[in-house]
Amino acid sequence: MSTSEIKNTEKTPLNRGSFLQNNSKSLVFIVAGIAALIVLYIGYQYLYLKPRAEKAASLMYKAEQYAAIDSLQQKAITGDGSLIGLKEIADEYSNTASANMANAYLGGLYLRQRNFKEAINYLERYSETGSEVLDPLIIGLLGDAYSEEKIYDKAANFYKKAAEKSTNSYTSPLFLKKLGLVYEVQNDFKNAESAYTKILNDFPESTEASGIEGYIARVQAKN
Repeated sequence: MSTSEIKNTEKTPLNRGSFLQNNSKSLVFIVAGIAALIVLYIGYQYLYLKPRAEKAASLMYKAEQYAAIDSLQQKAITGDGSLIGLKEIADEYSNTASANMANAYLGGLYLRQRNFKEAINYLERYSETGSEVLDPLIIGLLGDAYSEEKIYDKAANFYKKAAEKSTNSYTSPLFLKKLGLVYEVQNDFKNAESAYTKILNDFPESTEASGIEGYIARVQAKN
């Protein structure tokens, strides 16, 4: 092919019609593939996830009743022989709201049983829901579990996160006070004073504000 012929070929515009004709088969497969994925997604949502969520919610009802009674809390965890407990709900019905709540319940129940490693295991599996009270409480429970395990740096991180997660007069001062106490254990009296002072200034009507000036005076004396 001559140089002039090559140049003429390079100047020839792309024939869009011929491109579509030449690639029509592959385009059909792509469109069909997308359609199939949509069908699979809808089927997964409504034929699999929705029934699972409904079944998990019905199983949670009895487990929640057991969880509220101290003497029946082990049944809440492992089941009663006829109905499954929170552990199985959390494991078998993952990706449902009920499984997420089962993780929260299990974390709290194991914490009460002083089984801190299991408490941490389930609390860390909890996914935030957007609740201004529940989410910071679960984060704060992680702080409690790590504090009991004497892993104070992690405890402080979770208490700080819980206090800042949702600014309200219930959870914020509760975890600020716990944060201050953990800082004291670490001999970090400056940050302890900061946490206690925030309670005094920002949440003066809270339960934690009562007597907090004594905590402030204590850490100031150690600075």
